[in-house]
Amino acid sequence: MKPNQQDYIELGTSMVRTGILGYGGGPSVIPLIRHDAVIRYKWLSDEEFAEILAIANALPGPIATKMAAYLGYKRRGGPGAFFAVVMHILPSVLAMILLLSAVNVLAGSKVVKGMIAAVSPVIAVMLGVMAYEFAKKGVKGLGIAAGAAFMLLALLLLEVLHVHPAIVIVLFLAYGTVHYRAVAALRSGRGGTGGTP
Repeated sequence: MKPNQQDYIELGTSMVRTGILGYGGGPSVIPLIRHDAVIRYKWLSDEEFAEILAIANALPGPIATKMAAYLGYKRRGGPGAFFAVVMHILPSVLAMILLLSAVNVLAGSKVVKGMIAAVSPVIAVMLGVMAYEFAKKGVKGLGIAAGAAFMLLALLLLEVLHVHPAIVIVLFLAYGTVHYRAVAALRSGRGGTGGTP
């Protein structure tokens, strides 16, 4: 099988699977996409996935389709991006068309309410695991004190001051662009004054 055919098969399989299993939109889909992109197919490193996730969060529109478009573009350029987005939204589109006539009946169904109640804790755990892994990488890169301080700062900005998430992400991205230069400058300054480089 040619490499481009293999790429399209893997992209299609991954996007259809995440489109079907990603109940609840972006928050539930992201851990599924990460599993395929980082662990199953190794298209991205964890660090690159975190960077793309941050940028996608700062841009308008559904995050899952932006992630699908990026993965498709990375594998097969423009046609790959189009293919990945179509394959990702296809299950939802078909489900909406097939179930539209039964929406009123299903809305009050105890079975559907039970399904929603059963799935919600699973989504919460998936998001918690992903958040823990990202936090661990942040602490590893910044150090425990700085990592904890940035987590608390993000919590304050988002939950107490109600700053829009896109603004918080842009602020942290802006800091991240100068972080290593600032650390290097501090270390070289200490070295120049007789401190430890």
